Amino acid sequence: MEYQKIDNEVQELLTRLSRRLSAEDVERIELAYSLAREAHMEQKRKSGEPYIMHPVAVAKIVAEELRLGANPIIAAFLHDVVEDTPYTIEDIRERFGDDVAFLVDVVTKKKKKPALSPAGSSSQIDNYKQMLNSLHYDIRALLIKLSDRLHNMRTLSSMRPDKQMKIAGETDYFYAPLAHRLGLYYIKREMENLSFRYRCPRDYAYIDECLAKELKEREAGLKSFMFEIERLLENNDIFMARTEVYSRGPYSAWRKMHSTGCDFKHVEGKYYIRIIYPNTHEYSEKDMSLKIYSILTDRFKEKPGSVANFIDSPKENGYQSYHVQLLTQQGTWEEVHISSERMIRKSQFGCIAESTETNITNWLEKFKHVLQEMATRGKEVEYMDGVTSSFYNDDITAYTPDGKAVILPKGATALDFAFEIHSELGLHAQYARINGLLVSVKTELERGDVVYIGKNDNIIPKKDWLEHVSTYKAKSHISTFLNRQRQLQFVRCEVCHPLPGDEVIGFKNSDGSISIHRRDCKSAIRLASQRGDDIVAVNFESDSDFLYNVRIDIRAVDRYHLLVDLIDCITNRLQLSLTHILTKSKDEIVDCSMGFQVHSAAELQEAISNISEIDGVDEVKQRIEY
Repeated sequence: MEYQKIDNEVQELLTRLSRRLSAEDVERIELAYSLAREAHMEQKRKSGEPYIMHPVAVAKIVAEELRLGANPIIAAFLHDVVEDTPYTIEDIRERFGDDVAFLVDVVTKKKKKPALSPAGSSSQIDNYKQMLNSLHYDIRALLIKLSDRLHNMRTLSSMRPDKQMKIAGETDYFYAPLAHRLGLYYIKREMENLSFRYRCPRDYAYIDECLAKELKEREAGLKSFMFEIERLLENNDIFMARTEVYSRGPYSAWRKMHSTGCDFKHVEGKYYIRIIYPNTHEYSEKDMSLKIYSILTDRFKEKPGSVANFIDSPKENGYQSYHVQLLTQQGTWEEVHISSERMIRKSQFGCIAESTETNITNWLEKFKHVLQEMATRGKEVEYMDGVTSSFYNDDITAYTPDGKAVILPKGATALDFAFEIHSELGLHAQYARINGLLVSVKTELERGDVVYIGKNDNIIPKKDWLEHVSTYKAKSHISTFLNRQRQLQFVRCEVCHPLPGDEVIGFKNSDGSISIHRRDCKSAIRLASQRGDDIVAVNFESDSDFLYNVRIDIRAVDRYHLLVDLIDCITNRLQLSLTHILTKSKDEIVDCSMGFQVHSAAELQEAISNISEIDGVDEVKQRIEY
């Protein structure tokens, strides 16, 4: 009886597919179902149902929710055959061709020896990489895997709690962010909420109940507002447009509660109104959106600064719409999204919505560039963290002074912007001008900011830069630079701060690193008496890429322009980067502390010699804090 019901379900699917696919393709899809049915005949799901129900459900998602072609549908029916049954990839290739065999191979977990990690994390990362590597050829394999995961999430109630947590965690960490980056908003939203439901069932139930209760309380006011919108549009000859209330769901509300530190009552944007208009040849989408916006703001007060134009500046995943907040008759601000039918379709089907060959190729090239950057620079866990952070962030668009748009994750800084323009600009970013205002490169950007980055070749990344960047590109370049610097510098003593060219001595540390000290350093003398066997000879040479902070103390007879002459000597004559200056004058005697950056001890000594020759200077010495 169960198999008869499944067969009928597949026949109904084939009938619907016959309206958009050739008879030959429908026949191949039916053959794929027959093979999958036979291969999985003896298998059951955890719920006790025939296993074939899962491939059928995945194929339906691929065929009807994503509207892919024949080969991906065939591969969806067969996606577990090689992994779970005696059939091989060659069997698939012989029956259905190279393309289907490739798709099935990509989504098949490779059998391998146990991973190094007892928790199996390395094996899972290999699975992620295997899927992402399919982008070098095709995106359909990823969409099949997303469909597979979506059905697993829809039927997760039959699993043990520990399995639920594992699968939900993977979904929240990797698959939902991937759907977000692919522009598959509906799938991303469903995955997030299902993951939240199984990871945190009490929180999910509480927020879900609160959302339903609030929507019921506001239902009359929202209906009145939407009725007024529809009346205004019809009065202005805009027919066939529709309005609907859309909830962002429990996970979105929970995430906002945690990111803002507020309770459920004070979370903004839990619901929004969508105005969806049909595409026409009479108006462009932008013109129609602006026309509707103009009609609405003639009647309702607009919240200052609430407009977000995602038509001219789409999000990285292709999302487009026109957002504004309006004051309703009930005295509440309501978020309104103005979208065409095409935009709504694109939010459902993402990168495959406009499935022309050129569109898919351009999208893939952009997406692959992110992954290739990570693959060449990252370690396993860093790779996956970089992938998911790149997939998951909300976007902002900032601009160069000449109008070039730069898309960055929300929370990105001017440093992120600099690295996005060019790695060299990021590595030597000294300051930023945001909308003409001089600010630190660590300043967080807002949507629409115009950003100029000031570059100074003497500036190099500092460790705290990592705390002020969001993009993987910025983090990887900064980390690479700092790691290389550490390798070149060894571990410098924090007491004597040796420079290349100083007489130094090294000590082997327990972690394998070598710490270096000036030979007159008290710490070095103490260590030599305690750990004589750890002493090693080191060759500490200068490198043009690296600068070292130094401080000197100056005593001089006060006079007019003394400070100007000191600064001029450091910055102009010696071309060194001044980091700080502090002066104190008493009874015509000046004590001055200056900080700057040098490449070597010789460069420091040259600076001391030049400053010593300045009129009025009596004593110059390096400050070493023993």
